[in-house]
Amino acid sequence: MPFDGLRVVSFESRRATEMGELIRRQAGVPFVAPSMRESPIENNPEAFQFAERLFRGEFDLMIFLTGVGTRALNKVLASRYPEEQFAEALRKITIAARGPKPLAALRELKVPVTVTAPEPNTWRELLFALDGRTESRIAVQEYGKSNAELLDALRARGAEVTAVRVYQWDLPEDLAPLREAVHRIAEGQADVAMFTTSIQIPHLFRISTGEGLTEPMLAALRQMVIASIGPTTTETLEEFGLQPDITPSHPKMGFLVKETAEQAASILERKRAMHA
Repeated sequence: MPFDGLRVVSFESRRATEMGELIRRQAGVPFVAPSMRESPIENNPEAFQFAERLFRGEFDLMIFLTGVGTRALNKVLASRYPEEQFAEALRKITIAARGPKPLAALRELKVPVTVTAPEPNTWRELLFALDGRTESRIAVQEYGKSNAELLDALRARGAEVTAVRVYQWDLPEDLAPLREAVHRIAEGQADVAMFTTSIQIPHLFRISTGEGLTEPMLAALRQMVIASIGPTTTETLEEFGLQPDITPSHPKMGFLVKETAEQAASILERKRAMHA
């Protein structure tokens, strides 16, 4: 049988029961940890406070770190303000993008980008690209996890820095399964991790940070089989330092489970040999 007893962690929420059954049918041992619930749009007070300040002209420069977060921030602000207001305000200030994903999202909004970080597009390259800039009132778009090193480095240069976090989804009310998933992964008790939507990833890292297990979890994930349902989820995995091994031929749960089951054993053998 395809999975042949491999331990498969999934973070599916709405269709958690169905996901568990799909994994069992492929002879996997599922652990499904629901990772999200829909958040009312008004549960973004930091985003709205930032917008009011932006519209008043209180920022000179805004840094965009992720494409998913850029689009999410635009969506949240469009729920309260005229659709074009955010983009119009951004066109009046200096814009910096960490890499190609936020750059593409800003192009969709027709917002010119003045500063882009060279490859490998980490915060260090971004900081280097910003060297010599005189803008001192800086907003930094964040999504899921904060980049304390970047914020601290900007403040060390004398900048007034505002982190802008945006959430479209909340963590589930019952966090016990997600905490258990973090511990299982960090302790090497899982073989496959399946991600069916991008927000599962920052939520997983929020919990791992709270448990003090982010580094061991990240190290363990890199030795596991990582399956991503599609491009947006893959983008977020990459932003968190993870590269998916499998993307299904169609972005559907059934295809994801079946195609992962067919490939998992050989991928796992290769990855573990590399880390041996």
